Amino acid sequence: MLVSPMRIYLACTVRGNRSALAAARALAERLESHGHAILAKHLLDDDVDTQEASLNEREVYDRDVRWLSSCDALVAEASGSSYGVGFEVGFVLGRAARTGQRVYLLYQAERRHAISRLISGAADPHCTTLAYADTGELLAFADEQFAR
Repeated sequence: MLVSPMRIYLACTVRGNRSALAAARALAERLESHGHAILAKHLLDDDVDTQEASLNEREVYDRDVRWLSSCDALVAEASGSSYGVGFEVGFVLGRAARTGQRVYLLYQAERRHAISRLISGAADPHCTTLAYADTGELLAFADEQFAR
């Protein structure tokens, strides 16, 4: 599939289980290699909580809603339990029929037992879900969906 450069909001947990962080970093790098702009990439940094401390809660909300409203797609690495990622997915998916935005829900297959059934069972026509076995499978999916 060939796609134009996109603005992709990459969602991942900040305060939850960050065991999929290496996979999310590899994903961000691959998406950028295809020419896409990654919003919220700073969430992949080890010191993200410290970085985010410079903003109050309202500033984080306003910034993130602005990014969510302007992105072409939301790619959510949902392996770590996170209310924030759930909010972001719901925000974009709830508007997708009007905006044309797409949602991609990705999670480590081995963590299926810990993933909300709202994630693993997502069947919305604007949403694609992938339970990936390893980083190689995740990157192959990114190439298939986002190659230019």
